[in-house]
Amino acid sequence: MSPKNIVLVHGAGGTATTWSNVAPLLSAAGYDVTLVTNPMRSLAGDVAHTAAVVRELSGPVLLVGHSYGGAVISNVGRESGVVGLVYIAAFGPDEGETVNQIVERYPPAAVSKYMRRGPNGEWSSEHTAEYWAEIGWDVPVEQRVVWDTESRQSDNAIFTEPTGVPAWRTLPSWYLVATEDRTLRPEIQRDMAARMGATVAELPGSHFTPRARPAEVAAFVERAASRVAAA
Repeated sequence: MSPKNIVLVHGAGGTATTWSNVAPLLSAAGYDVTLVTNPMRSLAGDVAHTAAVVRELSGPVLLVGHSYGGAVISNVGRESGVVGLVYIAAFGPDEGETVNQIVERYPPAAVSKYMRRGPNGEWSSEHTAEYWAEIGWDVPVEQRVVWDTESRQSDNAIFTEPTGVPAWRTLPSWYLVATEDRTLRPEIQRDMAARMGATVAELPGSHFTPRARPAEVAAFVERAASRVAAA
């Protein structure tokens, strides 16, 4: 069944502008594109918010998640009408697993030195010149300004709440690995993609793949949509 709708879900700290250069390319290819801005107070809350968006759409839906957004789509994918999942350097937790549990099984990523915790346990990243040089070197300067302006704190619960039954167990999934990622280590991405049986592609660059390489990301999403339609 050909997906008419593509729903794009941002990661922790993000906004819909994560996809500002990807969405127009998908729209030009003929898809109805919906951008989600989640509150990031809890995984359950973000899942409920995104699921409500999906239920308002008519026709089959392809869900696309970046970073923490992968944990969201893994749960929202259980909604009727969702026909496939696309992970862009994203988390794909298994049932009962949290985002924190995934990353804690591996050595700390370089981004950990720039993470700051607020008085209520919330997290944000410190976007210094050193941060951009080490973590997001390939992000265009104008995109860095947008990220610095719109970046939001993420409550700890988005990382510590366990997922439900993941939709990747029953839906076709695709995974785009960022091979130079210093936020979500590439070996973690590969391990998650293998566990879910995803169709995998790899792309050089940082964790900010949608901002740094929008054309390649859009092309990957379009390939997934075409494969769903063919199946």
